[in-house]
Amino acid sequence: MANVFGIIAPAGTHVQVQGLQDYRPVSAFSFLGRYRMIDFPVSNFSNSNIERIHVYASQNPRSLAEHLGSGRTYNINSKRGKLQLLFNQDSTVNTIYNTDILAYTENLHIIERMHQPYVVITPANMIFKQDFGKLLQDHIDSGADITLLYHRVSNAKESFRNCFTVNLNRQKGVTSIENNECNASDKNIFMETYVMKKDLFVDLIRTANKVSSIFRLVDVINMENEELDIRGIAHKGYFAAVTDFKSFYDANMELLDYNIASELFTDEWPIYTRTTDSCPVRYACCSKVKNSMVANGCIIEGQVENSIVGRGVTIKKGAVVKNSIIMGHCVIEKDIILENQVVDKWAKIKNVKELKSTSDMPGYIKRNDVI
Repeated sequence: MANVFGIIAPAGTHVQVQGLQDYRPVSAFSFLGRYRMIDFPVSNFSNSNIERIHVYASQNPRSLAEHLGSGRTYNINSKRGKLQLLFNQDSTVNTIYNTDILAYTENLHIIERMHQPYVVITPANMIFKQDFGKLLQDHIDSGADITLLYHRVSNAKESFRNCFTVNLNRQKGVTSIENNECNASDKNIFMETYVMKKDLFVDLIRTANKVSSIFRLVDVINMENEELDIRGIAHKGYFAAVTDFKSFYDANMELLDYNIASELFTDEWPIYTRTTDSCPVRYACCSKVKNSMVANGCIIEGQVENSIVGRGVTIKKGAVVKNSIIMGHCVIEKDIILENQVVDKWAKIKNVKELKSTSDMPGYIKRNDVI
């Protein structure tokens, strides 16, 4: 669409995924064995015919940059569109300064040069599909200054920790945005997706910098709430938010349910990702695989149940993998039992008989570790 550009926002300090985040940004996390988290917002933009996209990154951006490439993977035409990776320098003094406003401020000259009058801002740590073209049109038709996307849930007491909630009046006007205090089950979870005019976005960035060095976009919008017409639009369909290690594990595992996965993956709304030219999975005659997702290039000789296995993984004879996420190029040696584990890339499990955790507190094996 010629009148709007997209921004994939940097993960805020409220997103803390222990272990995984030490090696890559949240946007570069492996998801379901073959995707990255960034694939979902970029695919949403591409399917919505929005081909000018800014992706923000700060720490450890190498894997994200390699995965995104030029954007051709996402069906973005390089003649009329551009997938642009923008960097910002995180503060080493105190992490409270590492806000989305800081990232936007350091790249404000690029934002101001964009010719499109509207901007759609969406996060990389949330999994959903959304037609941003329709969202933009609904925003224009409403006459609102800002439109926010939210998802109504009934389990906010147990899930969606570290997320924001949206409070609405009867006319779907936003009265405030608050932290999810997990004090009620029914909540409107803010999907950290905004639609507004580019000029208003620039004004909000400048206002935030004048008020506080630690202001986030959500803070300045809250502050300006009485002066602006802010509306909420409900999202329908599958939605997951990754804000900590447990929510990352749960988001992967729940999509092993075919009925749930069918809400997210549909023929008319493809989720694009970078592919590799590797051979299909090789299943040995002694292997047994049940209710699992196994990516290409794997060699499966053992047993895999209710698990996600990334590309190029080897699971040897007698090994048992249950309720686990095994990322790319790991090796699980003979007769080893893994249960409720997240095994990061290139790890080798060979010197222990079993590693078991509970589903409430899944275990984590670091990248390149030999256990």
